[in-house]
Amino acid sequence: MVVHICCSVDSHYFLTRLKEAYPNSPIRGFFYNPNIHPEAEYKLRLMDVAKSCEELGIALDVGEYKLKQWQKATKGYEHFPEKSERCNICFEERLRESAKHAKSLGENQITTTLLMSPQKSFEQLKIAARKIEQEYGIEFIWEDFRINGGTQAQFALSKEAGLYHQNYCGCIHALLPQRKAQKKPPIEMAMPLHKQIQPGSIEERIELYKSKDSKRRQGFLNYRLLSAKVSQKNEVLPSYVLYYSLPVRSRTQGILEPLEDGIAWCSKGPILALDIAYFNTLANTLYKSVLDLLNSPVNIDLELLIRQKLEGDIYSLTPIIILDTLPKNKILFECEAQIFHDVRELLARV
Repeated sequence: MVVHICCSVDSHYFLTRLKEAYPNSPIRGFFYNPNIHPEAEYKLRLMDVAKSCEELGIALDVGEYKLKQWQKATKGYEHFPEKSERCNICFEERLRESAKHAKSLGENQITTTLLMSPQKSFEQLKIAARKIEQEYGIEFIWEDFRINGGTQAQFALSKEAGLYHQNYCGCIHALLPQRKAQKKPPIEMAMPLHKQIQPGSIEERIELYKSKDSKRRQGFLNYRLLSAKVSQKNEVLPSYVLYYSLPVRSRTQGILEPLEDGIAWCSKGPILALDIAYFNTLANTLYKSVLDLLNSPVNIDLELLIRQKLEGDIYSLTPIIILDTLPKNKILFECEAQIFHDVRELLARV
């Protein structure tokens, strides 16, 4: 039997029950989910599914990440809500590929862990499954393991196994309206050009879920710098903006007044400015220029430590900018940033 796997939280319990219900039927997992956006999230879910299958002793095959094919199939349905026609198309796409894979292995039975998801419509899955059965002459195994406390047992088992519990279905067309309703930016769809791992990001979760240790959820104030630029007489100056820099205005013009060697203050902002040498002293680093810092930044924890040294509080919102040298003439600081309440996961600490 080939089992289409959507995610580890749905699959871990489903596969456990399936092995009990069909002790004489060899089970083979198949991860095929081109609907998952972005690719980093796809890799995170695949990594977690592989960890789950290894623990359960189930072989796992991985289908091609056919994002363009999925986008073509769902074109015109981008603004449809969840559980609409777009979901029918998405189910068919994934089950069709699963049926093809089963046939290539000489198998005649398939099922899907989507049956375990409390967010999916059983009726929609039935329609898609019957269509695939007719197209490929294959038997779809229908099991509802959600009943009789199955959903509660599912989440308890996945928590015990330290599996990743995602907070959106994976599809960008569902993610965007969901984040809009939550009044949060869709940070999953962007990452810094310099690859710095940001709090609450997919990249942070990838590192976290490499560990099998228990996790806990933490509420925190998240931050994203959207754009920033320092210029003088229309010449852009290389600059680096520290985490939690949130200006009062998007455009601030003023003169940097020296406080001591390597650090200056602009009261129009307020803004703190450091030269790269002063930053190196605070961070215990050896950057030759701001461009070096931009290409290979320090981690966020160190940025917050520097903010605390300068402001006495990591949650100070004063813009702190690093420049190669501190200009004597008037500068223009342009910055757009967001702070929002968010939840992330951390390794549990006793």
